[in-house]
Amino acid sequence: MTSISALLLAAGESRRMGGLNKLLLPVAGKPLLRRTLDTLAAANPTEIVVVLGHQCEQVSALLKDVGVRVAINSRYREGQMTSVEAGLAALSLPCEGVMVCLGDQPMLTVDDLKHLMAAFTAHEDRSIVVPTYQGQRGNPVIFSYRHRESVLGGRNLGCRHLIERCPDQVVTVEMNDDHVVVDVDTQEDYQRIIERLLQQERRGVLVSKAG
Repeated sequence: MTSISALLLAAGESRRMGGLNKLLLPVAGKPLLRRTLDTLAAANPTEIVVVLGHQCEQVSALLKDVGVRVAINSRYREGQMTSVEAGLAALSLPCEGVMVCLGDQPMLTVDDLKHLMAAFTAHEDRSIVVPTYQGQRGNPVIFSYRHRESVLGGRNLGCRHLIERCPDQVVTVEMNDDHVVVDVDTQEDYQRIIERLLQQERRGVLVSKAG
């Protein structure tokens, strides 16, 4: 089986959240970051590196009982690519692929992640997996470890420059739902997600009672 390690980026300042750290906010009974991390861990990647920066002490408290590596990005104010760089440097196990995950995607499911990992494994002739929903590019992206140096050459652009430079290597995976394009940038985003999860819970209760 193809070995895929995961970087979980959790270093940002939540600048559009009105002073709140979005990763610490509760989502369905768990802090947002912990919900994302638990989903990622259940997908069983080879290794998980969580990259911290802003308020790293508070955020790291969410990770104490989880078997992950932690990387501290002291340059987090310089952009997301510095977190990718810190995460890649902290990987301790050999891997064929690297999955770059965002800490603020609480709608992702284990099935979503496994579907993307399976796509990476299935396409040995191509080395970059990009999820989309209705034509909109999402996250997480998976790239072959051999692209490591190319990824690190793209300051503050995430994996975008790699995708644009190597279109023949890209596998686009159209997803059945919008989980890969939903994240939390504002308090309005957060409230929408909370309401959406409450609606899902209500539907589940109704289905259970009907059964």
